[in-house]
Amino acid sequence: MPEESQDDISKLDKAITKAMHGMEKTMWEGVFWGGSQQKIIGYGELTYTNSKKQKIEWFTIGLALQKNYITVYVNAVQSGLYLAENFKDKLGKAKVGKSTITFKKLEDINIEDLLEVVKRAYELSKESNS
Repeated sequence: MPEESQDDISKLDKAITKAMHGMEKTMWEGVFWGGSQQKIIGYGELTYTNSKKQKIEWFTIGLALQKNYITVYVNAVQSGLYLAENFKDKLGKAKVGKSTITFKKLEDINIEDLLEVVKRAYELSKESNS
């Protein structure tokens, strides 16, 4: 794992922790989607019901260092739209999916806009848990 990637993860972890105002942080490890082994730092708690009517415990924001890139998972919807997609054009050199923001290194993205996504997800999670 390149040292630069470790530094980027450390900086992002500190910034996300601050933006999430001390919400619980948990390490999620295991085989998730796509059948790959993952380690994800999860911030905040999210409970949702899947299509099989099962209650699932998950995180609001996730941070993972993949083999070739960094991924920020954003499990938040605002006005029926996935929050990450709302910021797609502002984030810089990133691949944005419905709930993922993926990039090679921290300098490729607009960190202020990424943290705005995190802050909005935090606010939405507070509202849904009230």
